[in-house]
Amino acid sequence: MRAAQLTAPGVVEVVDRPLPESVGSAVIRMETLGLCGTDLSIAAGKIPVEMPRVMGHEGIGTIEIAGPTADFGAGQRVLINPGLFCEHCELCRRGYPNLCPNGGLLGRELDGLFADYAAIPERQLLAVPDHVTADAAGVIQVLGTCVHAVSKAPVSPGDTAVVLGLGVSGQLIAQLLAAQGAQVIGVTRSEWKRELALQHGATAAAAPDQAGAVVAELTDGRGSDVVFEAVGTVQTFSQAIELAGSAATVVFFGTTTGIGDGLPYYQLYYKELTLRNPRGATMADYEQAIALVADGIINGVPLISSRFGLDDVDQALAATQDSSTLKVLMEVE
Repeated sequence: MRAAQLTAPGVVEVVDRPLPESVGSAVIRMETLGLCGTDLSIAAGKIPVEMPRVMGHEGIGTIEIAGPTADFGAGQRVLINPGLFCEHCELCRRGYPNLCPNGGLLGRELDGLFADYAAIPERQLLAVPDHVTADAAGVIQVLGTCVHAVSKAPVSPGDTAVVLGLGVSGQLIAQLLAAQGAQVIGVTRSEWKRELALQHGATAAAAPDQAGAVVAELTDGRGSDVVFEAVGTVQTFSQAIELAGSAATVVFFGTTTGIGDGLPYYQLYYKELTLRNPRGATMADYEQAIALVADGIINGVPLISSRFGLDDVDQALAATQDSSTLKVLMEVE
C-alpha cells in the first residue's frame, strides 16, 4: 500500500509499505484525510518524531476488516479519534483521556493515517452517517477539538463571544457559539475570512486594530463575556485579555511554546478572569461533532480550500502553509 512518511526533516515521501496487520484492531480503508498546522510542524522537524514516520492524524475511512469485538462491521464508515490513551491511569479514569500521560497522537508517537489503509483499535472509532459528504466529514476531527474548547466556556443566548483568529478552527468555533445563541464577533486581518464568518452566523467582524471599538460598541463598554484565542501568539493572548469584560472567561485554543513580555497581568487580577486551556478532544466531543455535522447545524464545507491525492502530499502540505487557504484535504483513491 501507499503511505506518506517523513524520512527526514522536510522530506515526505510516498512509499510502498506492507498492509497493516489486523491483530487487535480494525483495518480501515482511508478515504478522506485532513491536514493542519501540526502536520506542518512535524514535517519541518519542529515537533520531533521517530523516523521514518507515516504522517497524519485526521481521517475518515471505511472498515475493510472488522476488529475482534465486531463493534463495527465491514463497510461501516468511521471517524478515527487520533488521540492515544491507556484507559488505566488516573487521568483516564477521571475522564481526561485527552490528557493521558501514557498517550500520544497518531502520526507523531505512532504511524498515522496518510496511507491507503490503517489498523486502528475499535475503541478509537466512531460511526459516520453515509449522508455526510466527504467534504463535510473532512472537518469533523478538528470540529471535535473545537467542541471540546467551547465546552470549557459555555455561553448563554445573548452573551457576547469574541473569536480571535478566523482560520479553520476559529470559523468552526464561531459557528458553534452562534448556534448556542451568542453574539459572535470575529477578529482577523483577512477581509474574506471576516466575510465568511458573517455568512455563517457571526454578528460582527473586525480587523485586530478595530476589535476593541467594535466590542465596546456592541457591549456598551462592558467587554466580551467570553473570548476564544485561536491564533497562538503572545500578542493575541494579550489582546484576548484586553477584550474580555470583568468576570469573563478567556479560552486559549491557540498554542504557543514561546515566552514573551507584555501580557496585561494586572487585568487578569482586576477583571477576575477565568482562563481555560483546552487540549485535544474526547470521544464524547467527536460524537457531538459528528451529530452537529450530520444534522446540518455546523457547515464546514465552505472551509474546504483545496483537495489533493495522496501522491500529491507535498503539494497538500504547501497549500496548508499558505495563509490564503483554509482546510486542505487529501482524497485516497
